[in-house]
Amino acid sequence: MSFGSAAGLILPSSWYCVVWMSASLIGHPFGKKLFGDHNLIYMFGEDHKSVRRQLAPNFTPKALSTYSALQQLVILRHLRLWEESTSGGSRPVSLRHLVRELNLETSQTVFVGPYLDKEAKKRFRTDYNLFNLGSMALPIDFPGFAFGEARRAVMRLAETLAICARKSKARMAAGEVPTCLIDFWMQAIATENPPPSHSGDEEIGGLLFDFLFAAQDASTSSLLWAVTLLESEPEVLNRVREEVAKIWSPESNALITVDQLADMKYTRSVAREVVRYRPPATMVPHIAATDFPLTESYTIPKGTIVFPSVFDSSFQGFTEPDRFDPDRFSETRQEDQVFKRNFLAFGWGPHQCVGQRYALNHLVLFIAMFSSLLDFKRLRSDGCDEIVYCPTISPKDGCTVFLSRRVAKYPNLSLN
Repeated sequence: MSFGSAAGLILPSSWYCVVWMSASLIGHPFGKKLFGDHNLIYMFGEDHKSVRRQLAPNFTPKALSTYSALQQLVILRHLRLWEESTSGGSRPVSLRHLVRELNLETSQTVFVGPYLDKEAKKRFRTDYNLFNLGSMALPIDFPGFAFGEARRAVMRLAETLAICARKSKARMAAGEVPTCLIDFWMQAIATENPPPSHSGDEEIGGLLFDFLFAAQDASTSSLLWAVTLLESEPEVLNRVREEVAKIWSPESNALITVDQLADMKYTRSVAREVVRYRPPATMVPHIAATDFPLTESYTIPKGTIVFPSVFDSSFQGFTEPDRFDPDRFSETRQEDQVFKRNFLAFGWGPHQCVGQRYALNHLVLFIAMFSSLLDFKRLRSDGCDEIVYCPTISPKDGCTVFLSRRVAKYPNLSLN
Protein backbone atom coordinates (compact mmCIF):
# COMPACT_ATOMS: atom_id res chain seq x y z
CA MET A 1 0.00 0.00 0.00
CA SER A 2 1.15 3.56 -0.64
CA PHE A 3 1.65 6.39 1.87
CA GLY A 4 2.81 9.31 -0.29
CA SER A 5 6.43 8.55 -1.14
CA ALA A 6 6.54 5.67 1.34
CA ALA A 7 5.30 2.12 0.97
CA GLY A 8 3.40 0.22 3.62
CA LEU A 9 4.51 -3.32 4.42
CA ILE A 10 2.50 -5.81 6.48
CA LEU A 11 4.77 -8.61 7.68
CA PRO A 12 4.13 -12.29 8.32
CA SER A 13 4.34 -13.13 12.02
CA SER A 14 7.58 -15.09 11.68
CA TRP A 15 9.41 -11.80 11.04
CA TYR A 16 7.96 -9.73 13.90
CA CYS A 17 10.84 -10.30 16.31
CA VAL A 18 13.34 -9.34 13.61
CA VAL A 19 11.58 -5.99 13.32
CA TRP A 20 11.60 -5.38 17.07
CA MET A 21 15.27 -6.27 17.43
CA SER A 22 16.29 -3.79 14.75
CA ALA A 23 17.72 -0.48 15.94
CA SER A 24 17.10 0.80 12.39
CA LEU A 25 13.36 0.94 12.99
CA ILE A 26 11.71 3.78 14.87
CA GLY A 27 8.19 4.27 16.21
CA HIS A 28 5.09 5.83 14.71
CA PRO A 29 6.12 8.26 11.92
CA PHE A 30 4.34 11.22 13.56
CA GLY A 31 5.03 10.19 17.13
CA LYS A 32 8.26 12.12 17.65
CA LYS A 33 6.55 15.41 16.91
CA LEU A 34 3.69 14.51 19.24
CA PHE A 35 5.68 13.06 22.14
CA GLY A 36 8.50 15.61 22.10
CA ASP A 37 12.29 15.39 22.09
CA HIS A 38 12.89 13.62 25.42
CA ASN A 39 11.31 10.33 24.55
CA LEU A 40 12.53 6.83 25.32
CA ILE A 41 10.74 5.37 22.30
CA TYR A 42 13.07 7.20 19.92
CA MET A 43 16.33 6.58 21.75
CA PHE A 44 18.82 4.03 20.48
CA GLY A 45 22.35 2.87 21.18
CA GLU A 46 24.21 4.16 24.24
CA ASP A 47 21.64 6.87 25.00
CA HIS A 48 18.92 4.25 25.21
CA LYS A 49 21.06 1.89 27.31
CA SER A 50 21.98 4.71 29.69
CA VAL A 51 18.36 5.66 30.34
CA ARG A 52 17.30 2.02 30.75
CA ARG A 53 20.02 1.62 33.41
CA GLN A 54 18.71 4.71 35.21
CA LEU A 55 15.21 3.23 35.24
CA ALA A 56 16.26 -0.03 36.92
CA PRO A 57 15.76 1.26 40.52
CA ASN A 58 12.15 2.10 39.64
CA PHE A 59 11.22 -1.57 39.32
CA THR A 60 13.09 -3.33 42.12
CA PRO A 61 11.06 -5.58 44.47
CA LYS A 62 11.11 -2.80 47.09
CA ALA A 63 9.79 -0.24 44.62
CA LEU A 64 7.12 -2.60 43.25
CA SER A 65 5.99 -3.29 46.82
CA THR A 66 5.51 0.44 47.40
CA TYR A 67 3.55 0.76 44.16
CA SER A 68 1.40 -2.28 45.00
CA ALA A 69 0.06 -0.61 48.13
CA LEU A 70 -0.78 2.57 46.22
CA GLN A 71 -2.38 0.62 43.37
CA GLN A 72 -4.66 -1.27 45.74
CA LEU A 73 -5.81 1.85 47.55
CA VAL A 74 -6.75 3.55 44.28
CA ILE A 75 -8.46 0.41 42.96
CA LEU A 76 -10.46 0.04 46.18
CA ARG A 77 -11.62 3.66 46.11
CA HIS A 78 -12.84 3.38 42.54
CA LEU A 79 -14.56 0.01 43.00
CA ARG A 80 -16.58 1.51 45.84
CA LEU A 81 -17.54 4.49 43.68
CA TRP A 82 -18.54 2.24 40.79
CA GLU A 83 -20.78 0.08 42.93
CA GLU A 84 -22.40 3.11 44.57
CA SER A 85 -23.11 4.66 41.15
CA THR A 86 -25.19 1.66 40.06
CA SER A 87 -27.86 2.15 42.76
CA GLY A 88 -27.27 -1.22 44.35
CA GLY A 89 -26.90 -3.08 41.07
CA SER A 90 -30.19 -1.94 39.50
CA ARG A 91 -28.58 0.25 36.86
CA PRO A 92 -25.91 -0.86 34.36
CA VAL A 93 -22.73 1.15 33.95
CA SER A 94 -20.19 1.31 31.12
CA LEU A 95 -16.74 0.72 32.57
CA ARG A 96 -14.55 2.18 29.80
CA HIS A 97 -14.38 5.77 31.06
CA LEU A 98 -14.45 4.64 34.69
CA VAL A 99 -11.44 2.38 34.14
CA ARG A 100 -9.60 5.20 32.36
CA GLU A 101 -10.16 7.43 35.40
CA LEU A 102 -8.96 4.65 37.71
CA ASN A 103 -5.80 4.17 35.68
CA LEU A 104 -5.09 7.88 35.38
CA GLU A 105 -5.32 8.31 39.15
CA THR A 106 -3.19 5.19 39.64
CA SER A 107 -0.50 6.53 37.31
CA GLN A 108 -0.49 9.95 38.96
CA THR A 109 -0.32 8.42 42.44
CA VAL A 110 2.32 5.79 41.68
CA PHE A 111 4.53 7.91 39.43
CA VAL A 112 4.54 11.31 41.14
CA GLY A 113 2.66 10.68 44.40
CA PRO A 114 2.54 13.77 46.61
CA TYR A 115 3.82 16.22 44.00
CA LEU A 116 0.49 16.87 42.24
CA ASP A 117 -2.13 18.86 44.13
CA LYS A 118 -5.86 18.64 43.41
CA GLU A 119 -5.85 21.47 40.88
CA ALA A 120 -2.80 20.07 39.07
CA LYS A 121 -4.51 16.68 38.81
CA LYS A 122 -7.56 18.32 37.24
CA ARG A 123 -5.44 20.11 34.62
CA PHE A 124 -3.50 16.90 34.08
CA ARG A 125 -6.70 15.01 33.29
CA THR A 126 -7.83 17.65 30.79
CA ASP A 127 -4.49 17.72 28.99
CA TYR A 128 -4.23 13.94 28.87
CA ASN A 129 -7.67 13.73 27.25
CA LEU A 130 -6.52 16.26 24.63
CA PHE A 131 -3.43 14.14 23.98
CA ASN A 132 -5.54 10.99 23.66
CA LEU A 133 -7.79 12.58 21.03
CA GLY A 134 -4.84 13.96 19.10
CA SER A 135 -2.98 10.66 19.02
CA MET A 136 -5.73 9.28 16.76
CA ALA A 137 -6.06 12.39 14.56
CA LEU A 138 -4.46 13.47 11.31
CA PRO A 139 -1.10 15.19 12.00
CA ILE A 140 -2.27 18.75 11.23
CA ASP A 141 -0.28 20.93 13.61
CA PHE A 142 -2.40 24.10 13.71
CA PRO A 143 -4.48 25.65 16.51
CA GLY A 144 -7.95 24.18 16.63
CA PHE A 145 -6.88 20.83 15.15
CA ALA A 146 -6.75 17.83 17.49
CA PHE A 147 -3.13 16.94 16.69
CA GLY A 148 -1.89 20.47 17.37
CA GLU A 149 -3.85 20.69 20.61
CA ALA A 150 -2.44 17.31 21.64
CA ARG A 151 1.15 18.38 20.98
CA ARG A 152 0.72 21.47 23.15
CA ALA A 153 -0.99 19.38 25.85
CA VAL A 154 2.02 17.03 25.91
CA MET A 155 4.33 20.02 26.41
CA ARG A 156 2.25 21.16 29.40
CA LEU A 157 2.14 17.64 30.83
CA ALA A 158 5.91 17.23 30.51
CA GLU A 159 6.44 20.63 32.19
CA THR A 160 4.21 19.59 35.09
CA LEU A 161 6.12 16.33 35.46
CA ALA A 162 9.44 18.20 35.32
CA ILE A 163 8.30 20.27 38.31
CA CYS A 164 7.49 17.01 40.13
CA ALA A 165 11.01 15.76 39.36
CA ARG A 166 12.52 18.95 40.80
CA LYS A 167 10.52 18.62 44.02
CA SER A 168 11.45 14.95 44.34
CA LYS A 169 15.15 15.69 43.88
CA ALA A 170 14.98 18.09 46.81
CA ARG A 171 13.24 15.53 49.06
CA MET A 172 15.60 12.71 48.15
CA ALA A 173 18.66 14.94 48.63
CA ALA A 174 17.35 15.58 52.15
CA GLY A 175 17.36 11.83 52.81
CA GLU A 176 13.60 11.28 52.93
CA VAL A 177 12.01 7.88 52.24
CA PRO A 178 10.79 7.24 48.65
CA THR A 179 7.00 7.12 48.36
CA CYS A 180 6.53 6.89 44.57
CA LEU A 181 8.33 6.05 41.33
CA ILE A 182 9.92 9.46 40.80
CA ASP A 183 11.37 9.26 44.32
CA PHE A 184 13.10 5.94 43.66
CA TRP A 185 14.46 7.37 40.42
CA MET A 186 15.69 10.64 41.95
CA GLN A 187 17.17 8.80 44.94
CA ALA A 188 19.31 6.73 42.58
CA ILE A 189 20.38 9.82 40.62
CA ALA A 190 21.35 11.60 43.86
CA THR A 191 24.00 8.95 44.56
CA GLU A 192 25.83 9.57 41.27
CA ASN A 193 28.52 12.20 40.90
CA PRO A 194 28.48 13.72 38.37
CA PRO A 195 24.76 13.24 37.59
CA PRO A 196 24.12 10.80 34.74
CA SER A 197 23.15 11.96 31.27
CA HIS A 198 19.47 12.58 30.55
CA SER A 199 18.79 13.45 34.20
CA GLY A 200 17.74 17.08 33.76
CA ASP A 201 14.27 18.00 34.98
CA GLU A 202 12.87 18.58 31.47
CA GLU A 203 14.24 15.30 30.16
CA ILE A 204 12.85 13.41 33.14
CA GLY A 205 9.48 15.10 32.61
CA GLY A 206 9.41 13.81 29.03
CA LEU A 207 10.42 10.31 30.09
CA LEU A 208 7.76 10.30 32.83
CA PHE A 209 5.18 11.16 30.20
CA ASP A 210 6.32 8.07 28.27
CA PHE A 211 5.56 6.00 31.37
CA LEU A 212 2.17 7.62 31.74
CA PHE A 213 1.24 6.98 28.12
CA ALA A 214 2.45 3.37 28.26
CA ALA A 215 0.60 2.66 31.51
CA GLN A 216 -2.64 4.48 30.80
CA ASP A 217 -4.31 3.21 27.64
CA ALA A 218 -2.76 -0.26 27.61
CA SER A 219 -3.90 -0.92 31.18
CA THR A 220 -7.36 0.45 30.45
CA SER A 221 -7.70 -2.04 27.61
CA SER A 222 -6.47 -4.97 29.72
CA LEU A 223 -8.74 -4.21 32.68
CA LEU A 224 -11.80 -3.95 30.43
CA TRP A 225 -11.04 -7.23 28.70
CA ALA A 226 -10.36 -8.89 32.05
CA VAL A 227 -13.90 -8.08 33.19
CA THR A 228 -15.34 -9.08 29.81
CA LEU A 229 -13.56 -12.42 29.70
CA LEU A 230 -14.13 -13.31 33.36
CA GLU A 231 -17.86 -12.71 32.94
CA SER A 232 -17.98 -14.97 29.90
CA GLU A 233 -15.82 -17.68 31.55
CA PRO A 234 -17.53 -18.51 34.89
CA GLU A 235 -15.23 -21.46 35.59
CA VAL A 236 -12.18 -19.19 35.33
CA LEU A 237 -13.87 -16.59 37.54
CA ASN A 238 -14.68 -19.20 40.20
CA ARG A 239 -11.08 -20.44 40.23
CA VAL A 240 -9.81 -16.88 40.67
CA ARG A 241 -12.18 -16.26 43.56
CA GLU A 242 -11.26 -19.54 45.22
CA GLU A 243 -7.54 -18.85 44.94
CA VAL A 244 -7.80 -15.28 46.23
CA ALA A 245 -10.06 -16.31 49.14
CA LYS A 246 -7.42 -18.78 50.36
CA ILE A 247 -4.78 -16.04 50.36
CA TRP A 248 -6.47 -12.74 51.18
CA SER A 249 -9.68 -11.68 52.91
CA PRO A 250 -11.27 -8.24 52.46
CA GLU A 251 -12.47 -8.54 56.07
CA SER A 252 -8.86 -8.46 57.25
CA ASN A 253 -8.72 -4.71 56.53
CA ALA A 254 -5.23 -5.36 55.20
CA LEU A 255 -3.71 -4.88 51.78
CA ILE A 256 -2.54 -7.79 49.67
CA THR A 257 1.13 -8.25 50.52
CA VAL A 258 3.89 -8.87 48.00
CA ASP A 259 4.15 -12.50 49.17
CA GLN A 260 0.39 -12.99 48.82
CA LEU A 261 0.50 -11.47 45.36
CA ALA A 262 3.23 -13.92 44.38
CA ASP A 263 1.07 -16.81 45.64
CA MET A 264 -1.80 -15.86 43.30
CA LYS A 265 -0.35 -17.97 40.52
CA TYR A 266 -3.59 -18.81 38.73
CA THR A 267 -4.78 -15.20 38.89
CA ARG A 268 -1.48 -14.12 37.33
CA SER A 269 -1.96 -16.72 34.60
CA VAL A 270 -5.38 -15.21 33.94
CA ALA A 271 -3.79 -11.76 33.64
CA ARG A 272 -1.19 -13.02 31.18
CA GLU A 273 -3.85 -14.77 29.12
CA VAL A 274 -5.92 -11.58 28.99
CA VAL A 275 -2.88 -9.78 27.57
CA ARG A 276 -2.25 -12.56 25.03
CA TYR A 277 -5.87 -13.02 23.99
CA ARG A 278 -6.55 -9.29 23.69
CA PRO A 279 -3.21 -7.46 23.33
CA PRO A 280 -3.94 -3.77 23.94
CA ALA A 281 -1.92 -2.42 21.00
CA THR A 282 -2.79 -4.75 18.14
CA MET A 283 -0.33 -3.26 15.65
CA VAL A 284 2.82 -1.28 16.38
CA PRO A 285 3.69 0.73 13.25
CA HIS A 286 7.36 1.42 12.66
CA ILE A 287 9.19 3.27 9.92
CA ALA A 288 12.53 2.14 8.53
CA ALA A 289 15.13 4.81 9.29
CA THR A 290 17.61 3.14 6.89
CA ASP A 291 17.52 0.38 4.31
CA PHE A 292 17.09 -2.71 6.48
CA PRO A 293 17.90 -6.27 5.28
CA LEU A 294 14.96 -8.32 6.50
CA THR A 295 16.08 -11.53 4.78
CA GLU A 296 18.87 -12.52 2.41
CA SER A 297 16.59 -11.81 -0.54
CA TYR A 298 14.66 -8.75 0.62
CA THR A 299 15.68 -5.38 2.07
CA ILE A 300 13.07 -3.03 3.50
CA PRO A 301 13.67 0.35 1.82
CA LYS A 302 14.26 3.41 3.96
CA GLY A 303 10.98 5.19 4.69
CA THR A 304 8.84 2.06 4.49
CA ILE A 305 6.09 1.90 7.09
CA VAL A 306 6.06 -1.55 8.66
CA PHE A 307 3.09 -2.97 10.59
CA PRO A 308 4.00 -5.89 12.88
CA SER A 309 0.68 -7.28 14.14
CA VAL A 310 0.88 -8.21 17.82
CA PHE A 311 -2.70 -9.47 17.63
CA ASP A 312 -1.95 -11.85 14.75
CA SER A 313 1.16 -13.14 16.50
CA SER A 314 -0.81 -13.89 19.68
CA PHE A 315 -2.91 -16.43 17.78
CA GLN A 316 -0.01 -18.36 16.29
CA GLY A 317 2.11 -21.05 17.91
CA PHE A 318 0.07 -21.38 21.10
CA THR A 319 -1.99 -24.51 21.81
CA GLU A 320 -5.58 -23.86 20.68
CA PRO A 321 -4.83 -20.15 20.39
CA ASP A 322 -8.47 -19.16 19.81
CA ARG A 323 -9.40 -20.51 23.24
CA PHE A 324 -9.14 -18.38 26.39
CA ASP A 325 -7.03 -20.73 28.49
CA PRO A 326 -5.08 -19.29 31.46
CA ASP A 327 -3.55 -22.70 32.19
CA ARG A 328 -1.28 -22.27 29.18
CA PHE A 329 0.80 -20.01 31.47
CA SER A 330 0.97 -22.54 34.30
CA GLU A 331 4.30 -23.81 35.60
CA THR A 332 3.55 -27.12 33.87
CA ARG A 333 2.88 -25.79 30.37
CA GLN A 334 4.86 -22.52 30.31
CA GLU A 335 3.64 -21.54 26.86
CA ASP A 336 4.94 -18.02 27.42
CA GLN A 337 8.42 -19.56 27.19
CA VAL A 338 7.69 -22.26 24.62
CA PHE A 339 6.13 -19.67 22.28
CA LYS A 340 7.90 -16.56 23.54
CA ARG A 341 8.48 -15.30 19.99
CA ASN A 342 4.70 -15.09 19.65
CA PHE A 343 4.03 -13.46 23.04
CA LEU A 344 4.80 -9.88 21.99
CA ALA A 345 2.29 -7.77 23.92
CA PHE A 346 5.16 -6.17 25.85
CA GLY A 347 7.39 -5.81 22.82
CA TRP A 348 10.67 -7.52 22.07
CA GLY A 349 14.36 -6.69 22.16
CA PRO A 350 15.97 -3.52 23.52
CA HIS A 351 12.68 -1.59 23.55
CA GLN A 352 10.73 -4.26 25.42
CA CYS A 353 8.40 -2.65 27.98
CA VAL A 354 10.54 -1.69 30.99
CA GLY A 355 7.50 -1.64 33.29
CA GLN A 356 5.89 -4.95 32.38
CA ARG A 357 6.14 -6.38 35.92
CA TYR A 358 4.41 -3.27 37.23
CA ALA A 359 1.72 -3.54 34.55
CA LEU A 360 1.07 -7.23 35.25
CA ASN A 361 0.93 -6.59 38.99
CA HIS A 362 -1.68 -3.91 38.36
CA LEU A 363 -3.80 -6.29 36.31
CA VAL A 364 -3.47 -9.11 38.85
CA LEU A 365 -4.41 -6.81 41.73
CA PHE A 366 -7.40 -5.47 39.85
CA ILE A 367 -8.65 -8.97 38.94
CA ALA A 368 -8.20 -10.19 42.52
CA MET A 369 -9.97 -7.23 44.12
CA PHE A 370 -12.71 -6.76 41.52
CA SER A 371 -13.60 -10.47 41.58
CA SER A 372 -13.54 -10.67 45.37
CA LEU A 373 -15.42 -7.48 46.19
CA LEU A 374 -18.03 -7.33 43.44
CA ASP A 375 -20.55 -9.48 41.62
CA PHE A 376 -20.95 -8.43 38.02
CA LYS A 377 -23.02 -9.33 34.97
CA ARG A 378 -22.74 -7.96 31.44
CA LEU A 379 -25.64 -6.15 29.84
CA ARG A 380 -25.32 -7.98 26.57
CA SER A 381 -26.24 -6.43 23.24
CA ASP A 382 -25.60 -7.28 19.59
CA GLY A 383 -21.89 -7.00 18.88
CA CYS A 384 -20.99 -6.03 22.45
CA ASP A 385 -17.79 -8.11 22.34
CA GLU A 386 -16.62 -6.74 19.00
CA ILE A 387 -13.28 -4.93 19.09
CA VAL A 388 -13.12 -1.15 18.77
CA TYR A 389 -9.99 1.02 18.76
CA CYS A 390 -9.78 4.00 21.14
CA PRO A 391 -6.75 3.97 20.63
CA THR A 392 -6.04 0.61 22.30
CA ILE A 393 -8.71 -2.04 21.88
CA SER A 394 -11.82 -2.39 24.03
CA PRO A 395 -15.22 -4.12 23.81
CA LYS A 396 -17.65 -2.28 21.55
CA ASP A 397 -20.11 -1.59 24.38
CA GLY A 398 -17.41 -0.22 26.70
CA CYS A 399 -17.96 -3.28 28.93
CA THR A 400 -21.42 -2.40 30.26
CA VAL A 401 -22.17 -4.31 33.46
CA PHE A 402 -24.45 -4.54 36.46
CA LEU A 403 -22.42 -4.34 39.68
CA SER A 404 -23.27 -5.28 43.25
CA ARG A 405 -21.24 -5.77 46.40
CA ARG A 406 -20.47 -9.40 47.29
CA VAL A 407 -18.87 -8.74 50.70
CA ALA A 408 -20.42 -7.52 53.95
CA LYS A 409 -18.22 -4.43 53.93
CA TYR A 410 -15.28 -3.05 52.02
CA PRO A 411 -11.81 -3.00 53.59
CA ASN A 412 -11.45 0.12 55.72
CA LEU A 413 -8.45 1.52 53.86
CA SER A 414 -7.75 4.75 51.99
CA LEU A 415 -4.95 6.94 50.66
CA ASN A 416 -5.68 9.66 53.24
